[in-house]
Amino acid sequence: MAFKGKAPGTGAGDISRRTEALRPVILLSPREVQQARTMRRQGMEPARIAETLGHPLDEIEKALVQMRMPRPETTRGTLNVTLAAHRVVMAERRNDEPLWQTFDRIIDELLRMRRQSAGRPQAATTATRTRAAASPAPMLPGF
Repeated sequence: MAFKGKAPGTGAGDISRRTEALRPVILLSPREVQQARTMRRQGMEPARIAETLGHPLDEIEKALVQMRMPRPETTRGTLNVTLAAHRVVMAERRNDEPLWQTFDRIIDELLRMRRQSAGRPQAATTATRTRAAASPAPMLPGF
């Protein structure tokens, strides 16, 4: 299938000129900025990077502040539910409990009730049964 429309220009993906104009001037070469960022990703502290590269700490910090870092895990997710399901979750909410905690608690209770109504799972080992009987630990981590 042929590309429809106009192909991206040569500057596609580059930083906006307006954003670049608003940023403070860094008195480091692009190569030194990249070295500083690489050192930071490796776990070096800004003071140590400044000492290693022989530049003032404030210049190194300006280079590092603009650095993008991957997040170790997502902070939230989206759950598409009906308005009726949303109302159920909101009705189950305790005080100012975060919605994710409410949802996890509801699911945990549901799974525990299913396990109790169906009896013990057939594939459970003796160690699992003993551990489950000793403490009613939640089925979801963190609860």
